[in-house]
Amino acid sequence: MYRKLISALVFLGLLMAACQSGKTNQETSSIFTASPNVESTNKVPVMIRIVVLPLIDTLPMYVAGQEGLFAKNGVEVEFISVASAPERDQILQAGQADATVNEILSDMFFNKNGIQLQVVRYAHMASPTAAHFFILASAKSKILTVEGLKGVEIGISQGTIIEYVTDRLLQAQGFSSDEIRTISVPKMPDRMALLASGELDAAVLPDPLAALSVQQGSTIILDDSQYPTFGASVISFSKRFIDENPLAVKGFLAAIEEATIIVNDNPEKYANLLSEKQLVPQPLLGTYQVPAFPTAGITSEAEWNDALTWAMEKGLLTVNIPYSDSVNPVFLP
Repeated sequence: MYRKLISALVFLGLLMAACQSGKTNQETSSIFTASPNVESTNKVPVMIRIVVLPLIDTLPMYVAGQEGLFAKNGVEVEFISVASAPERDQILQAGQADATVNEILSDMFFNKNGIQLQVVRYAHMASPTAAHFFILASAKSKILTVEGLKGVEIGISQGTIIEYVTDRLLQAQGFSSDEIRTISVPKMPDRMALLASGELDAAVLPDPLAALSVQQGSTIILDDSQYPTFGASVISFSKRFIDENPLAVKGFLAAIEEATIIVNDNPEKYANLLSEKQLVPQPLLGTYQVPAFPTAGITSEAEWNDALTWAMEKGLLTVNIPYSDSVNPVFLP
């Protein structure tokens, strides 16, 4: 088992939780260019630089590029691949990217001193048949039920979507604040290793890393399949880019919509991208079931306000950030 774990950690080095820090290791992926022979919504294609982590959430974007859908809709897309959320945010802050896949908490933190990012669409979320975030118990623990999590330290990344999902899932099960205990383990490779060794009794991981952890012996105790919006990821654009290139944003989302339908209809066709873009750990290739991706939709005001309330209660934010300033639905197909 430990040989598999070591192999998996090589892959997982690319996937750091939101509190990870380190030297930026930026890699630019393929550029998808509009063809002069393809009818498009813009006479001159606009370049969109999108910074992404190796997450399953990005699969429809890569499919849109592979199938020529960006070109069809009059945009060029450059993917900037990074290994961690801090690297992503550093690139966005420096104005070196125009868009990203993140979560609404990330948008809130960016916008606390002025509107920098706007949510334009869901990227990925759980569904009744495919969860996105999982609370897992170590094979060496005696935890078999949700009740067994009361008072147990659960490995998370503090101040992130992971902590928010953990709190909300346990509260939905009737847990009081005193019964929810967490410990910060920002790096997901560390969290997985500690869970496998039994040094952590429980931890929270996203799909598909949770599937790998189960393969290594951990047990799923709770997931977000009944609460899909808690851990939803979103596509966010810089406010500057939106103001300057509204047609490009609309074209980008049109391409994503078409790609989403294609992936949902025939996910097996894009197995090459799971490996090529490192969206799935190598030990899972060939067995991993690609989840269905959400069609056109966007964060609701209730969802935004709930996450904002949570962040303010945790002391992560001290100012109100209005929904209408940070969520922009006008570009949805």
